Amino acid sequence: MNAPVRHLALRRASTPRLISLAWRAFGVLVCLAEFSLVVSLSIACGVAYHLAVYGQAGDIRHHLAIGAAVAFLFVTTCAYWGHYQLRGYISAASSVRRPLGAWSLSFLYALALGFAAKVGAEFSRGNVILLYFVGAAGLPLWRAALVQLITQASRAGQIAARRVLLVGDRESVSSFKARYRPRNLGFEIVGEALLQSDESFERDVERAALAGRTLQPDDVFVLIPWSRTRAIERLVEQLLTLPVSIHLGPERILDRYTKVHIMQISSMATLCLVRPPLSPFEVLTKRLFDVTAAAIGLLLLMPLFAAIALLIRLDSPGPVLFRQQRYGFNQKPFLIFKFRTMAVHDDREVRQATRNDARVTRVGRFLRRWNIDELPQLINVLKGDMSLVGPRPHAVPHNQAFERRIDLYARRHNVKPGITGWAQVNGLRGETDTDEKMRRRLEADLYYIDNWSLVFDLRIIALTLFSRKAYRNAY
Repeated sequence: MNAPVRHLALRRASTPRLISLAWRAFGVLVCLAEFSLVVSLSIACGVAYHLAVYGQAGDIRHHLAIGAAVAFLFVTTCAYWGHYQLRGYISAASSVRRPLGAWSLSFLYALALGFAAKVGAEFSRGNVILLYFVGAAGLPLWRAALVQLITQASRAGQIAARRVLLVGDRESVSSFKARYRPRNLGFEIVGEALLQSDESFERDVERAALAGRTLQPDDVFVLIPWSRTRAIERLVEQLLTLPVSIHLGPERILDRYTKVHIMQISSMATLCLVRPPLSPFEVLTKRLFDVTAAAIGLLLLMPLFAAIALLIRLDSPGPVLFRQQRYGFNQKPFLIFKFRTMAVHDDREVRQATRNDARVTRVGRFLRRWNIDELPQLINVLKGDMSLVGPRPHAVPHNQAFERRIDLYARRHNVKPGITGWAQVNGLRGETDTDEKMRRRLEADLYYIDNWSLVFDLRIIALTLFSRKAYRNAY
């Protein structure tokens, strides 16, 4: 056996077999644990509910039956969605939404089956409702704790979801290890097959295949510049004889994009760098929520609107509503509505409001302090120009100026602007007299665009009403 292969074989022998087998059974263990957890929650909720309402524990068999049915539906849904793969728990950012969605869907299935089988009358509705809310709170917490445990174990080098062989020239291999910190990604590098030179390329390719056969990795990363198509084809041809996943190592340009994937369009395959922020279904979901909430909000707030209108007219001459052109989705201009908070003036230059701004009226200062001046934008939401939550729209001159100076600023317009947003509830509002302030606001807006969910919107709305940060720099 030549020197390089002998070195790689020693690396493989250093992996404890029992630990490796235990982690390979991770999905089965988590599936059993969550099944048991749901059944236990069902029994606990059933007993607690019946003790509180009826003064007795109730029929334990009914509590067990509900738990077993819902648990089965929950774990099978999670398994179908790939929740029990170890790699999904290493540095995972969305441990809350995944189980919550599966949990809600499982309950819908359970209710449908109960209705079809005509067995719903045998079970307490209060018990079922209590179980849903306890599970909706408990399962995300359990997953978050599990993610934390697995992430720490991965960074300590105690586990690895995938065993990886790196194939490439010395510079590319070293660069890959420095840029991506494989342990944080859940990788264990079991070996490196270096391509020395063009003259020895064929021998190096054969050694790489022999190393893969000896080390038995899960994945092989080919770290060759994509421009060397012939070298890649020859290497992949040789590696196809191995029962492994073969990956082309990432080019540096891909580091700029977070959701790169291969898309099949008929018989053509493309590397999709970016997709629209929201899918058609997500757009519909967000729009239905916006229309419903805005319509209800306007009906409930009509008396308040009338009182504010009267105060504005008594405080200073001029219209009740202020209208100004802003850029909306895909930079389409629209007229935004606000309660007028400044005295009527003839400034041709659009100036941002500053602290103790002399243009702001007495009533206007109160309205701005508590974000009440933004409420007429519910009309913009109904018209379809805005959403309840999204990046705040800026005055057109400011928008054009920042777009020229700050990279990716225009990406804010890939979704509809909002009455409130992630930047605002984090205190990133008020005067943007420096590019750095606007960059921080932009970072928050882009984070929202890349991580949208209906739960995220509800969280932002709640923070808008109750968080102190949401009222910071409001003047």
